[in-house]
Amino acid sequence: MVTNTGGAAAALVWMLLSWYHKKPSVLGTATGGIVGLATVTPASGFVTPLAAIVIGAIAAVLSYYAMLYRMKSKIDESLDVGACHGVGGAWGAIATGIFATVAVNSAGSGLIDGNPGQVMIQVIAVVATGLYAFIATFVLAKVIDAIMGLRVGEEEESIGLDVAQHAEKAYS
Repeated sequence: MVTNTGGAAAALVWMLLSWYHKKPSVLGTATGGIVGLATVTPASGFVTPLAAIVIGAIAAVLSYYAMLYRMKSKIDESLDVGACHGVGGAWGAIATGIFATVAVNSAGSGLIDGNPGQVMIQVIAVVATGLYAFIATFVLAKVIDAIMGLRVGEEEESIGLDVAQHAEKAYS
């Protein structure tokens, strides 16, 4: 119930944000739903459905604007995994430390339930995970770049990778 509620709240907020900025789309709303699902997952066994609504709604706002920032800054990240799963996942882990309650799971409580130390534990975990992911990705990218390169040439990119790499046209 919590997972569904968090995903639904994020989908709704994402749709409203995209409506505010341009026109809402089914793809955008589905992306919001995915953000909500990814975000509420760390908290799903520890929070109430009402907290899941708050977590999903905030996740949609954070991820939506992270995606807009990525587009404006020209960061090369085509699937928006960083904005959706990275930002959303970080918020979800921290939100667990805020909203966890013994009413749902006797194993732990969060800030609102009287345990402010849990928020710091969650923040430390997010920072450690982010550092590990960055370092591992950096090392793997350097190895791949040394072996076969990370980018195609400008000519291949301009004619399209479907034609340049596969000798066929995928879209008309």
